[in-house]
Amino acid sequence: MWTSVNHNVIEVDSSDSTIGAVLLQSMLEQGNKPVAFASQKLTSTQKSWSTIEKEAFAAIWALNKFRNWIFNKPVNVYSDHNPLTYINESATKSAKLMRWALALQQYDVVFKFKAGRANVVADCLSRLDN
Repeated sequence: MWTSVNHNVIEVDSSDSTIGAVLLQSMLEQGNKPVAFASQKLTSTQKSWSTIEKEAFAAIWALNKFRNWIFNKPVNVYSDHNPLTYINESATKSAKLMRWALALQQYDVVFKFKAGRANVVADCLSRLDN
């Protein structure tokens, strides 16, 4: 039986030294199915960024990494950093976050909060270096 994709889901996380992401397809009757996994070490400059900057970078990096699968399709990005859910809604004083918010406009993306204990896969991928 053919099952259609409801929407794409990306779960992201950052640690002090690494970011991680998983791309999932939300199937109507079968739940979320993993499609791709990715992680990357942060540079020394990136390691000094604030938590929201690391989490925002993880989201933008993941969106670009999985672009071929998600471009021009709705995608929900889950992070365990709740302030990230407001990146598209409020003006920020950080020029870096403002540039990233503008870059996000090319995607049909909605940011959602997911508690850290439930964000297991992305959390594991962001801690591969530890």
